[in-house]
Amino acid sequence: MPTTLTKKPWTVLVYMAGDNSLDPDGVEDLKEMKKVGSTDQLNIVAQFDRAAGHVARRYYLRKGGIVTSDAVASLGAVNTGDPKYLTDFIQWGIKTYPADHYMLILWNHGQGWDDTDIYANERHRSLRRLATGPIRHALFHAPVRRSLEQAGSDHIARAILLDDNAKDFLDNLEMKKVLASTAKLLKRKLDILGMDACLMSMAEVGYQVSGSADYTVGSEQTEPGEGWPYTTVLTALAKNPAMTPRALSTLIVSKYLASYSPADGVTLSACDLSKANSLATAVSGLATALKASLSDSTSRQRILAVRNQVQSYEVPDNIDLVDFCSLLAKAGADSSTTTACQNVIKAVRSSYVITQGYKGTGLANSNGVAIYFPLRAVSPLYAGLDFSKKTGWDAFLKSYVNVIRSR
Repeated sequence: MPTTLTKKPWTVLVYMAGDNSLDPDGVEDLKEMKKVGSTDQLNIVAQFDRAAGHVARRYYLRKGGIVTSDAVASLGAVNTGDPKYLTDFIQWGIKTYPADHYMLILWNHGQGWDDTDIYANERHRSLRRLATGPIRHALFHAPVRRSLEQAGSDHIARAILLDDNAKDFLDNLEMKKVLASTAKLLKRKLDILGMDACLMSMAEVGYQVSGSADYTVGSEQTEPGEGWPYTTVLTALAKNPAMTPRALSTLIVSKYLASYSPADGVTLSACDLSKANSLATAVSGLATALKASLSDSTSRQRILAVRNQVQSYEVPDNIDLVDFCSLLAKAGADSSTTTACQNVIKAVRSSYVITQGYKGTGLANSNGVAIYFPLRAVSPLYAGLDFSKKTGWDAFLKSYVNVIRSR
């Protein structure tokens, strides 16, 4: 097994959960990584769990040749939805390939903060792996395999599959613990948490992991199957291994956007998680102001009108936070709400989102970070998020939905 006893500037760890429809894309992405390969200044390491019929393997990727020649470990059947496998991969990568900086890329489908367990009907509850705590919040979901209307409810049960074979997924609470253990091992925060997955640049997700990572790179919108352009990103890093985590985060965004056309309809942003608490504080002020304004019918109608025209995404419950605040302030909101909106906009644009962009006319009002704002009903799972507890956004949403539905 190739090892690096001397520290390099960077180690890139790619955790590829491909036991689903993304299996072919994973094969192509490994080939993209191999076009660059590890150097004397850069380690490129991956773990790829493939669809049924294949075993999971770890790779130390080198330039040229075939992917299988870079395999350093065969793991057999792996449940990528179980946090212990991700923890083991991270710890192995850090200890085997030490570096000054680490980027962990979580490669899979994505569904933002949301967690609705479509596997529940496919297995007995008694056999389900117990979650840590009463609520599970899935970070990485598949696109909708089927939607099931729950009897007597306005919620839609979305398909969630991280690992089709194991019928399991990684939830938000588990992710927080995995990254906390990583920070403990490093004795500092992870430099970059990259999410090569759909819909992951949400205020809720960033806040959840802000205690253990410095930067995130993710998308407000869905991603095409091609995902990140690994060859161009890694080529740039290999040429300039002295790149700072902030600079690399920014570079990934620019290379990603350059790899797509307007017809593809993409977004990507890099966020500074050291500013996540300031953003949450600003959102808390907004939630308080909005909730207070609900007693006024004109204010209610103004919020509804803005919500109906705000920038939204593949999952319509996700809206762009800055666009919502901008529209609301322009619509003549009361002074308290206007001030709160301005505070949120400042928190996002001046510090939290360090760079962002889009391709596609339908995404022109994207500003780098989305937030949950459903129109019909608030998921009971949302209250369990750290962001909800910090900001009171969940309480505002519930009040808003109750008022609108009782008209």
